[in-house]
Amino acid sequence: MGARSKSRKRALDILYESAQRDADPVATLAERLAQGDPPVSDYAALLVEGVVAHQERIDELLATYAEQWTLDRMPPVDLAALRIGVYELLWCEDVPDGVAVSEAVSLVASLSTDDSAGFVNGLLGRLLSLKPSLSV
Repeated sequence: MGARSKSRKRALDILYESAQRDADPVATLAERLAQGDPPVSDYAALLVEGVVAHQERIDELLATYAEQWTLDRMPPVDLAALRIGVYELLWCEDVPDGVAVSEAVSLVASLSTDDSAGFVNGLLGRLLSLKPSLSV
């Protein structure tokens, strides 16, 4: 697993933990950075901070384009992976679109339900096709 893939997994862990504890992800990030074990890379921190900074718009896009699915119905792991994927897709110019999608799919394929990979792939693929017309 590459360094950025590990960073995405670490960011997902922090976002998921925060959601489960109903805690601020930036505060959880600060705690994990202070602990240092396991380490939190700069890229993982960037992802968590980016998702938090743009979460309102990310969630709006997910809620709009996830046909017949509300954010509350989505498994928490899927939601965290989707938020990271949308953030990378729309705000990380150095991440190729295909990488943003495939990395999010890979995360849920290994961590979530049997149907999650298809769901995440379909939703991020839809957002990718709409990317030129989306305002961020």
